[in-house]
Amino acid sequence: MLLLTTDNEEPVPTDITISAIPFTKYERWQWWFLVALCIVLLIVGQSGAVILGRFYYDQGGNSTWMATLVQTVAFPLLYIPFFFIPSPPEASTSSAPPSIKVIASIYFALGLLLAANNMMYSVGLLYLSASTYSLICASQLAFNAVFSYFINSEKFSAFIINSAVIVTFSSALLAVNDDSGGPSAVSEGKHIIGVLCTVGASAVYSLLLSLMQLTFQKVLKKETFSVVLEMQIYTSLVATCACVIGLFASGEWHTLHGEMSGFRKGGLAYVMTLVWTAVAWQLTSVAVVGLIFLVSALYSNVISTVALAVTPIAALIVFHDKMNGVKIISMLLALWGFSSYIYQNYLDDLKARSIAASKTHNDSSC
Repeated sequence: MLLLTTDNEEPVPTDITISAIPFTKYERWQWWFLVALCIVLLIVGQSGAVILGRFYYDQGGNSTWMATLVQTVAFPLLYIPFFFIPSPPEASTSSAPPSIKVIASIYFALGLLLAANNMMYSVGLLYLSASTYSLICASQLAFNAVFSYFINSEKFSAFIINSAVIVTFSSALLAVNDDSGGPSAVSEGKHIIGVLCTVGASAVYSLLLSLMQLTFQKVLKKETFSVVLEMQIYTSLVATCACVIGLFASGEWHTLHGEMSGFRKGGLAYVMTLVWTAVAWQLTSVAVVGLIFLVSALYSNVISTVALAVTPIAALIVFHDKMNGVKIISMLLALWGFSSYIYQNYLDDLKARSIAASKTHNDSSC
């Protein structure tokens, strides 16, 4: 349950299912513009990153540590919006800021969790087609619904429950579909490993989003865009360092020159594939954390689900992935679940602003 307060007054409880606080920081059009911008960046970035990741493997790339590293290594790009996009002024608070040691410990733990999550995604994409991988990833919405309930005290409406259940069925269809398609020369055992790693990564990713939201609410206690970027920068730094260590400790760094030489589209294409994959993942990351800041972890995960539903269409065009009836039904279910949650967000927006307007009117009348 959320609480809206004004000076010298008791908190007023509401039943809004998402955080209403960011609504009051922006004009209505500004808030929706920022949300829409994050949605576009997330869909474009995530779809592009998955397609490029599959392209890397298809053209001769074979290093899972490199595929994991590119998901975070471009984090210095985030300093551009960090320095040039101003944040709205933060209201003064009497609570003491958390110590550097506490913040560093949180970022370190989240960074390691992010590295583990990215590695499982890399293994999943290695053994699955881009379309199958993306639709199975939609299971993250159901995991996030559970984590949001227990960690973030998220209140569920019928629309949110409907959204989580429908999207879960969507990904389950792909998990049990024997004719889902995949890269050539992938055995049934490796296909199962790919499915398990993708489902596991979806669970870890959902946990990561809920922990980020909890950090914003309980530790940082700030709601500015710069804080969002700081979290993304430092967790990505930790994850990048972990991946570099893994790359050298595993010995895969010895194979990178051979990978580039043997890349079917040429050495330049190899480098550009890795560069643009890294850029796409950073667009995705800042959009994800931005939606956590503006709305909630659960909402951010729903939008990720939309990108996962869009990716099979791109995979069909780029890789000529097999689009059977099960995949089509799975994609339609994912879009249905997304629409259900978007409608709930619209209702929550109206309710939050109605309560804020009513409080303002009552204060001016006193």
